Amino acid sequence: MTALDATLGRNRGAAAERGTADAALAGPPCSETAAADSRARTEPSVGRTATVLQSAAALLWIPQAALLSLAVGQIASSAAMDRALLPAAGILVLGIARAWLDRAGMQSAFRAARGQLTALRADAVAGLARRSPLDAARPSSGFVAGTLAEQAEAVVPYRARFKPLRHKATVVPLAILACVLAYSWVAALILLVAAPLIPVFMALIGWRAKEASEKQLAEMGDMNAFLLDRLRGMATIRTFDAVDRTARHLRATAETLRVRTMAVLRIAFLSSAVLELFAALGVAMVAVYVGFHLLGQLEFGAWGGKLTLGEGLFILLLAPAFFEPLRDLSSVWHDRAAGEAALDAIAKITADGPEIAGGLDDARTAPAEAAAPAVRIEDLRFRHNGAAAPVFDGLALGIAAGEHVALMAPTGYGKSTLLALIAGLAVPDAGTVRIGGTALDGATAGALRARMAWIGQAPHLFSGTLSGNVALGRPGIGTAETAKALRTARLDHLADRRGSAALGEEGAGISGGEALRLAVARAVANARAGLILADEPTAHLDRETADEISDMLVQVAAGRTLIVATHDPVLAARMDRTVLLPDIAEGREGRT
Repeated sequence: MTALDATLGRNRGAAAERGTADAALAGPPCSETAAADSRARTEPSVGRTATVLQSAAALLWIPQAALLSLAVGQIASSAAMDRALLPAAGILVLGIARAWLDRAGMQSAFRAARGQLTALRADAVAGLARRSPLDAARPSSGFVAGTLAEQAEAVVPYRARFKPLRHKATVVPLAILACVLAYSWVAALILLVAAPLIPVFMALIGWRAKEASEKQLAEMGDMNAFLLDRLRGMATIRTFDAVDRTARHLRATAETLRVRTMAVLRIAFLSSAVLELFAALGVAMVAVYVGFHLLGQLEFGAWGGKLTLGEGLFILLLAPAFFEPLRDLSSVWHDRAAGEAALDAIAKITADGPEIAGGLDDARTAPAEAAAPAVRIEDLRFRHNGAAAPVFDGLALGIAAGEHVALMAPTGYGKSTLLALIAGLAVPDAGTVRIGGTALDGATAGALRARMAWIGQAPHLFSGTLSGNVALGRPGIGTAETAKALRTARLDHLADRRGSAALGEEGAGISGGEALRLAVARAVANARAGLILADEPTAHLDRETADEISDMLVQVAAGRTLIVATHDPVLAARMDRTVLLPDIAEGREGRT
């Protein structure tokens, strides 16, 4: 697995702050891809099975109601009690079958919904990993974390409950209406008139519920992003004595989220109350008609002249069941609004955008040992997504194999962007980047990246041991390799002291200089890396620590090609050559 320990800093062409670009750029195993394809093929059939099972369970009430009304009618006609035993047994068997079908349908629907959510999350993470760190429209880490970890859970009740209930609300009322119509056209007409009112109000309320849910989810994402940003900058907040101001901002954000959440709940309660009212009125009107008809006050409406007690009871038993699927659907109508809002949020993460060259292709053909490659850039053109002016337009640069080069330019001239293009972390609009004579494109990017190491000014450190942060799960890097890398980076004493103790997320527990030495150790551990890309490795360091990192960088880069983007003239002076980006961008040689 290829690892680029990278932090690209801020996107020079975007106003939004870019996050860390530390990544393990390896493709998924073929077996995992096949499993994902298989899961995608089977999920729709599982969903249809759940829908059919739940609808069948609801339809079994029709024969149950028929048997019950038959038994009551026979008892009322002074028949022997034993004649009701057979219908009672049938009711029991149908009840057991109905319960089993309903349970099986719910379990199947939940498993299908959970599998679909897992697939959505996997697709979102894979799509985000393919997105270039230079993409200005790339979602923030706070938005992604809040969406995938919390908001995405709203997809499960939407898929598991709303979808089957919507099908049941279509099939079951029609079947019951046909059964009622066979005995009384008046009762069927009452149900037919009352039924459309429920979907109409559900649609009206649903539009408002979806809007409220989208606002709630957006507010939740903003709050998660705010919390993540402030947690990362806790030391800075304390330094500038901004704790109280941050707490007030957080309190105001939480209050806004509470208001949004209560708005969603109010709409949900309103929809339930309205639909219960119409369902109760519909059942009451059918009951009034059947009662007066049996009393002889309303002698019309029955095909056979007059309903019997059993037929009237059968209609009364079916009337509540006619509205039940619609009532159940109304109870999960807010699940639909929340689920669709969550799907929209996930779609923003998986939206198309500029991608890393070669995507997540594995580098299985990379050499076992480092070989310093030459780097040649020809007629390079690149514009940040959405930016008005290009960063590079016709840039050309040649770096010999084993040469150490410093890239210098004022802030905003694209030093970090050029390193990212050389690493294939973004695809240029035009031009060619050649590494060791091989053009970097989608077919070669994986193998070429395996020959690179990246050292950033703020390397991302994972929660784990020092050795784990050096190895990064890369094949061929074991205990001996990590121990050697830690010694070279002068971190062996820290490793001995910490032992198996884990670092905190973002490197909590070690200093900034130690974090940079850990980034150097990652480069040392990769024996295949003949090209080292370093982005401002001495930025924000005191002079003594910066000199130490510079010494270590030159030592590690011996026999390798080194390209350093820096503002540090002391570090640049130690390179074989300094390239001024404004000069080469304008066609001048740009050497010192």
